Amino acid sequence: MPGAEVFPALMIIQLTSLAVKSILLDVEGTTTPMEFVYDVLFPFARKNVKEYLQRNFSSGEVEKVVNMLRKEHENDVARWAEPPFWDTSSKENEVRSIGNYLLWMMDKDKKSTALKRLQGKIWEEGYERNELKGEVYPDVLPAFQRWRKENLELRIYSSGSVLAQKLLFSHSNAGDLTPYLQGYFDTNIGMKNAPDSYRRISKEMKLNSPEIVFLSDNVVELDAAKKTGMKTLLCVRPTDAYKPAPLSDHRIITSFDEIQ
Repeated sequence: MPGAEVFPALMIIQLTSLAVKSILLDVEGTTTPMEFVYDVLFPFARKNVKEYLQRNFSSGEVEKVVNMLRKEHENDVARWAEPPFWDTSSKENEVRSIGNYLLWMMDKDKKSTALKRLQGKIWEEGYERNELKGEVYPDVLPAFQRWRKENLELRIYSSGSVLAQKLLFSHSNAGDLTPYLQGYFDTNIGMKNAPDSYRRISKEMKLNSPEIVFLSDNVVELDAAKKTGMKTLLCVRPTDAYKPAPLSDHRIITSFDEIQ
């Protein structure tokens, strides 16, 4: 597969002139401030996870998540990661121990599909009760409008579940942004640091990799995408207090206003 093209050294990046047909977007640090994820969403999930499990433990959705978590817990024990004990002596004890395991995973910031799936369900209740409001940067809505007028397809790829993505963009401070989005990908398609994940995404989108530009604040993710031939842009938000600008050979943008 051909290598990714190098963007010309211009202040404004003209995607259409580079034969780009689709924009693939990360969420944290790209469309959405990390502060919202770490200071709002994650604490909300931590606060409500045990109560949510108690109420929904017998539901089919939670049963599927618990089965996934059980396998992950076995793997963590096998690799001596020292996760909290999984107590099956009673339903009450099992619910409590699963909750403790989930909190342990959150502390480790594990990219667990099961964890992300459950977090999405907890956040769904928060959005429905108007306890949560998705946050995007001010340049997101104008960019989405501009890019769609150019017939560019917009899709999201995040470690957060597809449900969490849809909730954030449908309940955002800029309104419902989902009409601008043509698709969503999470870790079910593969981990974000693996080139094969981006190959699968290209196949799913029915596009050649060089026809896609991936925007992310994570250099490792961009490196993986670039290996498949995707074009890449490193998003460095000046207001992001959680992460300093990394060193890389990816073209840096600080605002979506730079992308036409």
